[in-house]
Amino acid sequence: MSITAERRQEVIKTYATSANDTGSPEVQVAILSERIANLTEHFKTHAKDNHSRRGLLKLVSQRRSLLDYLKKKDEARYRTIVEKLGLRR
Repeated sequence: MSITAERRQEVIKTYATSANDTGSPEVQVAILSERIANLTEHFKTHAKDNHSRRGLLKLVSQRRSLLDYLKKKDEARYRTIVEKLGLRR
C-alpha cells in the first residue's frame, strides 16, 4: 500500500523546486497524493479494511493542511500543484 523507494524518488524529481529539494510542500503533497491513490486502489478489492481507511483519512487531512498552507503562502504555487496533480478544489 505504501509507495516503493524508486517511485518516491521519481515523484521527488518530478515535483522538486531545486536539486536537493525533498521537503517542499509541493513534493510532500505529491507523495501524499501517490499514497492516497494506492490506498484508493486497495479499497476496491478490500472494502471492509477499516483500519487502513482511517489511515487514508489521515493522509487526506494532512494533504489538505499542506495545500491550505501553500495557498496562504503563495497562491501561484498552489494553483500550479493542484493543476499538475489534477486535484479537485
